[in-house]
Amino acid sequence: MSATASTAPALRPFRSRRFDLASFVFSGLTGLATFLIIAILLVILGNVIYSGGASLSWRFITSGTESDMFDVRKAGVLPMIIGTTARVLLMTIFVLPVGVITAIYLTEYAASTSRFTRVIRSAINNLAGVPSIVFGLFGLGFFINFIGQHLDGVLHGTDTVWGKPALVWASLTLAVMTLPVVVVATEESLRAIPSGLREASLALGATKLQTIAKIVLPQALPGILTGAILAISRAAGEVAPILFTGAAYYMADLPTRLSDQFMDLGYHVFILSTQSPDIEKTRPILYATVLVLLLLTIALNVVAIFVRARMRRNLRMLQ
Repeated sequence: MSATASTAPALRPFRSRRFDLASFVFSGLTGLATFLIIAILLVILGNVIYSGGASLSWRFITSGTESDMFDVRKAGVLPMIIGTTARVLLMTIFVLPVGVITAIYLTEYAASTSRFTRVIRSAINNLAGVPSIVFGLFGLGFFINFIGQHLDGVLHGTDTVWGKPALVWASLTLAVMTLPVVVVATEESLRAIPSGLREASLALGATKLQTIAKIVLPQALPGILTGAILAISRAAGEVAPILFTGAAYYMADLPTRLSDQFMDLGYHVFILSTQSPDIEKTRPILYATVLVLLLLTIALNVVAIFVRARMRRNLRMLQ
């Protein structure tokens, strides 16, 4: 008992009793910044929900706009929901394989000191800083005017099928825009895999390709899906890249082919806010459309997060 009592005072000097003003100020500033971010987010969400919640109904979500998209009683956003979902899913299908293969090459094969590797990394970094409207002009010039028109010349003669704005071109443009996000997230996930796993696999006689396919990639899948989630979050609300590559002002039918144009929630918000003859009358539809876009983006992210969580759980069970 006495030994314990005698050692207790010896532990007290390790605890500083001096007030650190710099740490207190820095902690206060970081807490204030966090509070401001959360407050701004809550204000935006509250404003959208308050202004658009009354106009959000099952009919609004499940019906299209047959006559007047600016009429509160007739407007619907089902074609926009389908178009937005289709372009985001297609974009994910296009960007994930290319992004993952690029990250595997840079992490597992390329020499870090190689000039070619530095050129690729510089290109990826520069691509991440390009404005989204530039990607739209790139998609118009490369995918539509170059690839699409040449496809029409080879496959369809004088008919225009691919040489015009279409769902596939908008999705490919978004894939190019979100490629740096997937590459960087996949690289970080691959680097987090312990090198001992690779060395053990190679020591047991597996080839490098077998090691990557059966050891590295399964362990890195949650991180790869994180990149997909970030890409979905960015692409879901983008409007500039699809203005010239696929979005339509109005369509009577839903898109059924990759060569069809589509209506989009983000572009529809732009139309409602700039083309309405009576902005005050259209304001409830505008906010309700924004609310639907937010809910759709959250739903797509939740699905991806759920898939990532299941993969992580399966990996823990295998371990």
